[in-house]
Amino acid sequence: MFSDNIRAAVFMLVAMAGFVVNDTFVKLTSEELAPPQIMAVRGVVASLLLFVLAWRMGALRPIGLALQPRLMLRTGADFMATLSYLTGLSQMPIANASAIFQALPLTVTLGAAVFLREPVGWRRWAAIGVGFVGVIIIVRPGTDGFTVYSLSVLAAVVFSAIRDLATRRMDRAIPSLFISLMAAVAVSLLGWILIPFTGGWQPVSAANALWLSCAAVSIIVGYIFIVQSMRTGDMGFVAPFRYSVLLYALVIGVVVFDDWPSTPVLLGSAIVVASGLYTLYRERVRGVAAPLKSQIH
Repeated sequence: MFSDNIRAAVFMLVAMAGFVVNDTFVKLTSEELAPPQIMAVRGVVASLLLFVLAWRMGALRPIGLALQPRLMLRTGADFMATLSYLTGLSQMPIANASAIFQALPLTVTLGAAVFLREPVGWRRWAAIGVGFVGVIIIVRPGTDGFTVYSLSVLAAVVFSAIRDLATRRMDRAIPSLFISLMAAVAVSLLGWILIPFTGGWQPVSAANALWLSCAAVSIIVGYIFIVQSMRTGDMGFVAPFRYSVLLYALVIGVVVFDDWPSTPVLLGSAIVVASGLYTLYRERVRGVAAPLKSQIH
C-alpha cells in the first residue's frame, strides 16, 4: 500500500486541480458576469453543498461562533481575497494570475515573522526577497504587460496571507468544514450586496449557470482534499506539491484560452517556485533541528 506521504501528495495534486478547474470556469463566466455576481451565484451552490457536508460529518456549530473575532477577520480577508483575485483573473491570462499567486507562501512566512514574531533566519529572508523579485519579473511594472489587474492579484495575495495567519491563531476545535461554510456564506452574501454597484444583475445563461455550478463543486473538492492532504502526510513533504497548480494553469491557459505564457512569466514563475521550495526546505530543517537542540539541553 502507498505511504501516508504518497497519499497526501496525491490529495494535494487533486486539490490544486480543483482550484484551477474552478478558476477556469470562473474565467469563462467572467466574459458576461461581473465578479460580485459570480461570487454570489457560485457562493449559493458552494454554501448548500458545504452545509450538507458539514451536517453529514457533524461539523455544524452554533451560528454565533461565526462572530468570534479571529473567525470574522478570516472571513473578511477571504472575501477581499476572492473579490481581488476574481477581478484580476477576469482580465488577465490564468497562468499569469496563478504565477503571481504563488507568492502566497512567501508572504505568509513574511507575515508570520513580522506580526506573529515567528523566527525567520537570514536564509529564509533572502529566499523571500528573491521570490518577490520573481513576482516583479512576472508583473513587469512600467511595461506594456503591466495592468491594474496585476495589482489586484497581488492584493489577493496579501488578503490571503491575512486569512491564513488568522487561521493559525484560531481555536483548533472549530471544524475546517464549518470555517469553509462560514466563508462561503459570507462571500455569497457580500457578492449579492455588491451586485447593484457593479452594473446590476445580468441574465445568467444556462451555460454560465452550469459553469458556476461546476466551479462551486471544483472549489469544494479543492478545500476538502487540501485539508485531507495536510492531515494525512508530513507538511514538509506535501507542501511543494502546491506548485502543481502553476503547471495546471499553464496547460489550461494554452488549451482552453490559447494564452501562451511569455518568457518573463516563465522566468518569474521559476524564481518564485524555487524560492518557495527553498523556504519550505529551511522550515523543515528548522523543525528537525529544534527538537534535537532541546534534547541536547
